Amino acid sequence: MAGQRVRNRPFSPAATDSDRHKRTLVADLVFYMAKRQHAHRLVPRRRRALFTAVGVLAVAGSVTVPLVAQATGGGQADAARQHAFADAAAEYHVPREVLLALAYQESAWDDHAGRPSAEGGYGPMHLTDVTPAMVADGAAGVAGRADVAKLAAPPALHTLGAAAKLTGLTPEKLRTDEAANIRGGAALLASYQKNLHGKTSAEPPDWYGAVARYSQASREQGARAFANRVFATVKHGASRTTSDGQKVSLAATPGIAPATGQLGELDLPAAKTAATECPDTVDCTFVPADPTNGQISDRPANNIRIDTIVIHDTESSYASAISTFQQPRTSASHYVMRSSDGAVTQMVPTKDIAFHAGNYSSNLHSIGIEHEGYAAHGATWYTEAQYEATADLVKYLAQRFQIPLDRQHIIGHDNVPGPTSALVSGMHWDPGTSWDWDHFMALLGTHGEGRHEVGGVGSVVTIAPGFAHNRQTSQICPSDDPTGAVTACTDVKQPSNFVYLRTSPSDTAPLFGDQAIHSGAAGTDRISDWGSTAQAGQQFVVAGRQGSWTAIWFSGAKVWFYNPHGVNTTRATEVTVVSAGAAADGKPVAVYGSSYPDAAEYAAAGLSPSTQAPLNMYTIPADQAYVATAAPAATDDYFAGSGKVLIGAKTMYTIQYNHRTALVYSADVSAKSLGRGHH
Repeated sequence: MAGQRVRNRPFSPAATDSDRHKRTLVADLVFYMAKRQHAHRLVPRRRRALFTAVGVLAVAGSVTVPLVAQATGGGQADAARQHAFADAAAEYHVPREVLLALAYQESAWDDHAGRPSAEGGYGPMHLTDVTPAMVADGAAGVAGRADVAKLAAPPALHTLGAAAKLTGLTPEKLRTDEAANIRGGAALLASYQKNLHGKTSAEPPDWYGAVARYSQASREQGARAFANRVFATVKHGASRTTSDGQKVSLAATPGIAPATGQLGELDLPAAKTAATECPDTVDCTFVPADPTNGQISDRPANNIRIDTIVIHDTESSYASAISTFQQPRTSASHYVMRSSDGAVTQMVPTKDIAFHAGNYSSNLHSIGIEHEGYAAHGATWYTEAQYEATADLVKYLAQRFQIPLDRQHIIGHDNVPGPTSALVSGMHWDPGTSWDWDHFMALLGTHGEGRHEVGGVGSVVTIAPGFAHNRQTSQICPSDDPTGAVTACTDVKQPSNFVYLRTSPSDTAPLFGDQAIHSGAAGTDRISDWGSTAQAGQQFVVAGRQGSWTAIWFSGAKVWFYNPHGVNTTRATEVTVVSAGAAADGKPVAVYGSSYPDAAEYAAAGLSPSTQAPLNMYTIPADQAYVATAAPAATDDYFAGSGKVLIGAKTMYTIQYNHRTALVYSADVSAKSLGRGHH
């Protein structure tokens, strides 16, 4: 979510590694290499493909790290893309080093075989052509909303169309032909230079303003950050062999002094400084995200409740995530947390809505906290400094907004439901299996209640396998890991926050396959396959017991996990359990991923309706029961343009349905409270 920030996607049997290939900024590269060289300094806690370069690149403006180019395809690398950059630079009178450095920052010179990036950008020049479907499928999570087309409309999200007009090439050619795409980017950059200065220039320093404009940032800070990174690449040089075997290099220009004063010619507004919302114990600064990456609001004063905090990882470096959120990518989080020391950058005021969770209903009621790191390698990246600083921040936010400090309200991105049936399988799985929920919740002052045990059928258990001694084996494949450290699918046994779920009480039984991912097939032990796991702190109704195995109701099925003497569970108390109510008349209850009012309620208020439909692969069968994570809440929606909040008459329960939560109408279910004495 995205600069070049990568958001992790789940395992998908139909997708290829190329489909999942993501772009990583030079900052990601440098940070990752630095982390690997100094891994002994990090608390062992924990994912994705590394771009490598030759030369010496600056880290945080002070440390330098030598990097070595590596070919990924075997055999002799092809230099055709290098020539394409030279040809396009000559055709449009753009300094070759500027064009190369800009493309390096946009794509690390990768082509992506005509497929769009996570932000809707095509080819080495990241020419954008963002469709409403991409926005609906992204961090905004606005599927079914009437304003989805408006969110995809800003010109900054459609530079490919502008490049087509400048070059006379078809949009399809710009998407799929790497040389055409590079020509399109060069033409676009040259047009910005001519608009600013009336002509092009052979001198690289003269292009600072045009490069800043190419970022499409709507605020001065974001444009400056992008241009500075591009000219840092010009200064230090770079070289790599791309994922498809293209050898591209840029020689260093050590003495370059870009004309940074040109930034003022863009007439971009400087974002207003804002006071940070952090506890005194956290090193916190404010850098505003681009306005397109969320919505201005007035939560909770305007009756939009804030009841959830979502834990993410960046799948990039700290610096890259901050840079990405300053550009119009329709994704941002409220906070970004650095790995090395727990320093925090707040990017969206808590009163406003940030597009971070891939589900608008979830975004509406939550605060997102990003953590520098990679889910497949969490133990390497999730440091004690991060855990402690995040705990202080979460406690501060929870006190301000009266958010309970439990796993039903402090959740991972991997616990957020998909807003529509089509989007469930693509929901992200960060922070992953190596986020130590036990340790983190202990830092919040929330310790598991009761001794390890399991009650009878109908009782409720909390999944509590521990972390350090709960060593599970998962398969990590290259498409799970943007750092490039994983070059072949590999089984890794490591501390984990989950238990595997099987279709019968046997360690040889197939893993449960989530309906949205596997459509009736067995699950897998891929680290990104969230469908076959129950996570620490989640609560489920006991559906059966056999020997050392416990069954729970999960995703509309009866699934089993190894639990001798309740070693992986504690007894849950004071919980509400929902099951099919009288209104269901013995039929399965529909399950939803969003919580919008009825269409008639929009019409009565003179508003365009958002729509929702049941998640067609999920139901609650009549004989099953699930734990409600909170009291039923009214359906609602928000209209940023007018500031109107629509509160519906119906209420919905959020339930722990599978690895993710889901929603059910309270009128469709019966609810039963279980106190401390239930068995």
